[in-house]
Amino acid sequence: MTLRPILTWPDDRLSVMCTPVEAITDDIRVLAADMLETMYAAPGRGLAAPQIGEMLRLFVMDATWKEGNADPMICINPDIISRSDTLSTAGEGCLSIPGVEAEVSRPSQVRMVWTDLSGRVHEEDLTGFVALCAQHELDHLDGIVTLDRVDEAQRADILSRYEAA
Repeated sequence: MTLRPILTWPDDRLSVMCTPVEAITDDIRVLAADMLETMYAAPGRGLAAPQIGEMLRLFVMDATWKEGNADPMICINPDIISRSDTLSTAGEGCLSIPGVEAEVSRPSQVRMVWTDLSGRVHEEDLTGFVALCAQHELDHLDGIVTLDRVDEAQRADILSRYEAA
């Protein structure tokens, strides 16, 4: 496993729609292992392939490991197929925009489908922080960063703090 450098905003690759993973190969398995190692070392709770310059629809996350309950997920070609009408607003950090947090509103529950490294397709309801984390990572696969999810005033504040850091 290898630690990979994490791209930081405004790198243009963070704004690109990623392509689907065509096959689960040894290269994809190595990429996923590297991503988990990089995420834990950062230390983050999620990492999408474009954040390390790999323009593929793949993300890893472990929403609970910082509380001592490691439960890593490797999500290949994920898609959210339904969203709740109820929104949750929470502070979101991003490994690609280090040192700042944004208040983002997202559906508090989503139904997501994805493939794991063994080729098994999962379809699950995700709630709470796990749902928010998955939506954040899926945004990266669509070329969307946290700054794209906030109003102009919050964006200007985040950018001023980011550029000052």
